[in-house]
Amino acid sequence: METRQQRFESVLSRERFKGLKAILDSLSLEPGALYAGVNGASSYEELLTRLGFRVTLIKQIHVQDCYSRVGPTGGIRAVLPYHDIPTQSSLPTLVNFDSTVTTTPKAISFFNALLAELKNHLS
Repeated sequence: METRQQRFESVLSRERFKGLKAILDSLSLEPGALYAGVNGASSYEELLTRLGFRVTLIKQIHVQDCYSRVGPTGGIRAVLPYHDIPTQSSLPTLVNFDSTVTTTPKAISFFNALLAELKNHLS
């Protein structure tokens, strides 16, 4: 019999949720805290806040420029250049050392929908 935590990890590992999983994995959290955050959040932004991150929205992220700023000096812990093929959308996210996640309004909207879909699969 699969526990809720195991089911969560199994569903999150599906190809459909690859981008969301990459972001959540880069936050370096304990799996139980991640499950609790997803379970209690009603939006992607709320999820990030529950996990201890502040969201910074900017109009556009130049991914190539960000790679040169990876590291403590540049302030970026991870550059996640997710590209959604069906919608032909570029949805980059930056995870920063100061516990912020920098992203675009378009990415927030996309990951809100993906989080709702994930929660539907879990219920």
